[in-house]
Order: sequence, then C-alpha cells, then structure tokens
Amino acid sequence: MAAIVSSAPSAAALSAVGGACSTVRAATDEDRVDGVLPTLVAYPASTEETSQVLRAAAGHGLAVVPRGRGTKLSWGRPPSSLDLVVDLSRMDSVVDHAPGDLVVVTQAGTRLSSLQQTVAVAGQRLAVDEMAPGASVGGTVAASTSGPQRLLAGTVRDLLIGVTMVRADGVVARAGGRVVKNVAGYDLGKLVTGSFGTLGVITEAVFRLHPLPAAHRFVSVGVHDANEAQDAVQSVVHGQVVPSAVEVDWPAQGSGTVTVLLEGTEGGVAARTDATLALLHRFRAEAGDQVPAWWSTYPWTGTREVAVKLTFALTGLSTVLAELRELALEKRVSVTVRGSGGAGVLYAALPDGTDPAIAVHLVQRLRAVCRSHGGAVVVVDGPAAVKSAIDLWGPVPAVDLMRQVKEQFDPQHRLSPGRFVGGI
Repeated sequence: MAAIVSSAPSAAALSAVGGACSTVRAATDEDRVDGVLPTLVAYPASTEETSQVLRAAAGHGLAVVPRGRGTKLSWGRPPSSLDLVVDLSRMDSVVDHAPGDLVVVTQAGTRLSSLQQTVAVAGQRLAVDEMAPGASVGGTVAASTSGPQRLLAGTVRDLLIGVTMVRADGVVARAGGRVVKNVAGYDLGKLVTGSFGTLGVITEAVFRLHPLPAAHRFVSVGVHDANEAQDAVQSVVHGQVVPSAVEVDWPAQGSGTVTVLLEGTEGGVAARTDATLALLHRFRAEAGDQVPAWWSTYPWTGTREVAVKLTFALTGLSTVLAELRELALEKRVSVTVRGSGGAGVLYAALPDGTDPAIAVHLVQRLRAVCRSHGGAVVVVDGPAAVKSAIDLWGPVPAVDLMRQVKEQFDPQHRLSPGRFVGGI
C-alpha cells in the first residue's frame, strides 16, 4: 500500500503554527506516522504552548497527531490525513511528587523509566510495566499499555487519577486528581486512556503510586500443553498466595513456561514462595530472584510482524493456547505467545512475511474462540498489506457511543483521524 501524503498546508497555516510554538521544523521521513508523512513537527514546552499550537491548527483545519517518544506510532491504522505532528518530548518533567499521598504529577513526554527512577528515591513505584522500551507517560496512557503487574495493581486506566489534555480547538481540559471539577460530566481520564490520541493531546497525568516491595521472588514451571498451563495458572490465581503477576511464555514450538511473581516483605515473600511451590509441586517448580529474559516484553520485535492482542475470561486460557498451536500447525506459521495468563490477556506475534490471507484467517478463527470466552482480538500492528485486509479491532459493541464522544471532543475529526476503532 502506497504511503499517504497529506496536501500541503497554506503559507498562512505554516506561519500560524510557527508563531504559536518556539520550536517548529519541517517534517522528514523519520516523522512518518505509519507511513503517512506530515508537513510540520511542533515541540511545545508546556500545556499553554500546546494549547496555542492546537488553536492555530484548528484555525487552519490542520490534521494533527500527537507523539510522545514514538514507540507505538505504527499501532492502529494510518491516519487518513496528517499535517502536523505535536511532539511532547520537551515536556519531560515530573511536576510534583507527594510521597505521603502516594501521588505523582508528571508531564506527558516524561519517559516511564525516568518517572520510575524519580519516585523510587522515596521507595515508591508506578505499578505499570514498560512494555515498549523508552515509552512516554502520555503514550502509555494513549495506547493503554499494561503488563504483568496488571493482575494485582490494575491497568494504567486504574492507576490514572487525573489528567490534563488539550482539545482539538485548543481548549485546556483538566479532570480528576487534585482538581475538583470534571469536564462536561465525563470521566476524562478513562476516556482518553486507550483513545490513541483521537480525543485530545495529553499534557499531564496524575497517578496513584505503590510502595516498592522489600523483596520479590519468581516461581517458574514448565508446561507441556495448554491444559497444564491452565492448571498451573488456576492453581496460583485461586490459591492464597496473592501473586503480583502470573505470566505465560508460549513459544512457537515445544513446552511453555508459567511464571509467578511474589512481592512484599522478606518473611511474607518467603512464606508465600513455599506455598506456591507446594501448589505447583507436580510441575517441578523452581524459585529464584532473577527476572526472566522474556518478562514484561511483547513477543514481537518490529513492525513487519503481525502483532495481536487477545483477551478472554481466565477459564478460556487453555482453549486459546490450544487454538493458537493448532492454527500454527495448520497454516505452517510460527506463532509466539506471551502475556498475563492470570489476567486473561495474551499477545501473539506472527513472523515477518506471513501471507496476509493466512493472517486474516488466523485472526478470524481466534476472534471466534475469544468471543466465546467473553473476550476479543485486536490486531495491534503489522504490515500495511495485513492492516488493509482486516478490521483491526473487530466487532466493538460500543462503537456508536464512541463516535458520539468523538463528535463532542473533535467534531471536525482532526485529531489522529482514522487511526482508531471504526475509523474514528
């Protein structure tokens, strides 16, 4: 599929954006958003400057895509038009950290790893895994990426307690956190989480923190088939050991691994490790302190692979894993799987060069299985030929409501147009 290039904005539009932001430059090939080349890149240094940029863009009808650190810009669909990338990388400061309240306020361009380093000084952490190395806070919220810790601490949506964003018309909206008034009756934080930049440009976020645990242990078992994986996961999840995470690593061939993370006080972790080993004694479980190499990573490494997210009720784990293996054998493709077995969220990667027709067949089969267990399948990323051949999100019951929300926040459809569910 040929790259999409938007028509060039007028000289007046370019001048308006340049006058609204102290740092603006012409776009290069490295600024493409899933193949689409913008004209300009603006680097606002504050919420106020972001507001001025979007106000200028609105005045000239420019299509805008926000960018954090660019780690997930190929996710979703390519924008249907694009004039301006608003890059938040200059907004990279932790604004306030209140250790006594377990709260942190941070600008959206701050790298998640930098935020963790800052709050770790006070013995705290944001219980969100850095699934995409180098990811920004704003991008993590916009794409709603959560890793192993989601089982106990919840997702990024659960930990986000306040947000500041700039609407498409340049109006600044604040909600939650230390601000009393919400905007237009919406739970703004939950709306923008996972919205792929289609409702506004996130400039600040407020998060609830957790104490850093004094100790941790990993308990791992090898599982030979999908039923053993389900048995191991269920034993731990329904036991009394309170795991922080229960992850599954399911390679393209051979045995898989179920790994349990236990955290807390030294004595508590030691006792719960013994209890977990007892629960999993039939699997020859092993305990250790070293983080598995595959922990908190996606099974894909680039944009040429087909990246798929599968969700389902926990009782469907064995069925989903078995279907993945069966499909891989049937179509003679290698499918690598990894994710939160204890939370019913897995990620699968089909290799570079997978025939688009085969990818579509696999996704359709997996959707039927996941739907029967109360879940869904989303194609997160992949080559253009695959993206153009399938609905990335599949059936979404709330799509009409989502379109109504889009109309309220961005009636001209200028923010990340076409990138999200149903062409939103």
